[in-house]
Amino acid sequence: MSARPRQLHFNVHVSTGGNHEGAWRHPRSEPVQLTSLDYQRKVAAIAERGKLDALFFGDVPALSDNVKLRPVEQLDPVALHGALSAVTTHIGLAATISTSFNEPFNVARKIASLDLLSGGRVGWNIVTTSSENAARNYGLDGVIAHRDRYRRAEDFVEVVKKLWGSWDADAIVHDREAGLYVDTDRIHPISHEGEFFKVRGPLNVPPSPQGRPVLIQAGSSETGVAFAARHAEVVFTAQRTLEDGQRFYRELKRQVAANGRDPEHVKIVVGLSPIIGGTEAEAKKLAQELNELTVPEYGLRQLRQFSGVDLSAYPLDAPVPLDAFPDAEAVETHRSRTALVIELAKRETLTIRQLLHRLAGARGHQTFVGSTDQLADRIEEWFTSGAADGFNFMPAYLPGGLEDFVDGVIPILQRRGLFRRDYEGTTLRDHYDLPFPEAGRDRRAA
Repeated sequence: MSARPRQLHFNVHVSTGGNHEGAWRHPRSEPVQLTSLDYQRKVAAIAERGKLDALFFGDVPALSDNVKLRPVEQLDPVALHGALSAVTTHIGLAATISTSFNEPFNVARKIASLDLLSGGRVGWNIVTTSSENAARNYGLDGVIAHRDRYRRAEDFVEVVKKLWGSWDADAIVHDREAGLYVDTDRIHPISHEGEFFKVRGPLNVPPSPQGRPVLIQAGSSETGVAFAARHAEVVFTAQRTLEDGQRFYRELKRQVAANGRDPEHVKIVVGLSPIIGGTEAEAKKLAQELNELTVPEYGLRQLRQFSGVDLSAYPLDAPVPLDAFPDAEAVETHRSRTALVIELAKRETLTIRQLLHRLAGARGHQTFVGSTDQLADRIEEWFTSGAADGFNFMPAYLPGGLEDFVDGVIPILQRRGLFRRDYEGTTLRDHYDLPFPEAGRDRRAA
């Protein structure tokens, strides 16, 4: 790890057409080219030009009910990142793979393979899937309960970590003269027997240049925070106010320390979806244009999918009926996101239409409308006041929204000494300023 002062971290969350619901219809967005490698490479090249840490793609293994109203198809994340690893040189690749519908050996092998082939630039975004459609694609009658999803994830991640630690860093001898390729005493079965998985190991893939892929986790529920404190090295979170961000930051770092880990080795990255203009007035005009292109039916469906609440029978310009929402702790799907939406509607006394517009840009993540200087000020405030180590940047539209950030905001942050001017290493661990894992540590993990 470098000895440089603490600096910001940025991922870019790439969503088809852009993160705003109306973006794919706006003339500033390029026509949706989901399956075009040239398009994906163009977006990646802009992010790499800005020296951002990683490209991040979300994933749900099911076709959304909303495909009628917005492009929402999703390529397999490992296949997509494999293609992008061949046309990029430095930027990290955060692959989302669920613990709910996979087997740990397969995931450990796929991610480790991609990490090797990319030169150590891969992270695994660990998620538990709450989609009913996804559950039915894997032979289940419905979504697995929130608590049970995390119990399975706990066992799953322990297996993957042990498999990634099953080779010592110096296991490959490659002594052609003696006819010895590997020292088998330095490769170890893991003999894992847990609540959900029984895996002997070892992995049939050696360690990567960064020791092992970076462990990333998204989720802000009580269960999710506890899980992140035990395992994650980068945590994605949705926090809308500075006070909420500071509170979450302190609590997660406290739990990391309570688990015997160094809080500096866990980076907290806040979702941020800004609409940027040369002036605040220009940004507000663009925000209005994007909001006018949203389809209320789509927003209502999205709200129902993650909260279980159907507001379609209520007038759009009536106040949000808060009594229609259940206690967030009773929600089995997106628990922390539901709590955030309830708090947002209550704090700002929103109408249903206004709530849908707030969610259209980032589905509950932090939004912003303003100039490049104003956005740089917001980012610096959160970073220096203990609310974030960085941001999961969610461009409202692509590729222009990403270009606005890279060419307009990043230079301001560089001049302020808050962000790198060039990559200082070759691996994702280098970008995040994370330590190289101790050889064999994960093999010994309980």
